[in-house]
Amino acid sequence: MISIIMPAHNAEAHIQAAIDSVLAQSWTDFELLILDDCSTDETVALVQAYTDPRIRLYILEENLGAAGTRNYGIRQATGRYIAFLDSDDCWKPKKLELQRAFMQENKAALSYTAYDVMSPDGERITGHVEVPESVTYRYLLRNTIIGCLTVMIDTKQTGLVQMPIFKGAEDTATWLSILKKGHVAKGLTEPLALYRKGNASLSSNKFQMAKHIWQVYRKSQNMSVFTALTHFPFYLWNGLVKHLRTGGSVKLVK
Repeated sequence: MISIIMPAHNAEAHIQAAIDSVLAQSWTDFELLILDDCSTDETVALVQAYTDPRIRLYILEENLGAAGTRNYGIRQATGRYIAFLDSDDCWKPKKLELQRAFMQENKAALSYTAYDVMSPDGERITGHVEVPESVTYRYLLRNTIIGCLTVMIDTKQTGLVQMPIFKGAEDTATWLSILKKGHVAKGLTEPLALYRKGNASLSSNKFQMAKHIWQVYRKSQNMSVFTALTHFPFYLWNGLVKHLRTGGSVKLVK
């Protein structure tokens, strides 16, 4: 079975599209765990309207944030495989079927796929993220190419996975921790997911993410300043290239 972890916080605008993309999967042996992280809008009501028994809704009593919410869901999961989908993103219909078969064929502990980028309204494809066929620990330090919405983990190989509790880039820190144990992530080059991109400018959000990656280097991976500096410029460059290739722009400050 595949357990799908979907955190949700005030997600009424897009959560139905996300859920529908899961229910449309050609692979049907899954459970969808939706974790409501103290929403104040109609998120819970929208989820409760679904009657499919594979959907399990958890209403959290305190705000746990992205990592804490995912960790709670992972602990409730009963499937061998864990997949992640945020409440504003979507999957293509054969995502689970193709990725599960790919993992079994390659005996992969962690896999990911290419993905398309869609406009905020979901009406247009604005970009595409290509991925390599494999990613090592060193590669991921310099290029955070693995999209959380595309990841599938084989817990029979990794054991219980829990994301570190700090703000930003918790997913990348988690993949790094798995790869640091000697696993190599395997990639499906076919785009099987749709990422909903918000503001397309290179704004403070991008610089905030850079600060989060630095935190991953120093706190999660316990790197010295010198070692972190040997990787950080590569991360910045690769991040900029990915941003531009997915429909982003750069605003020059005069």
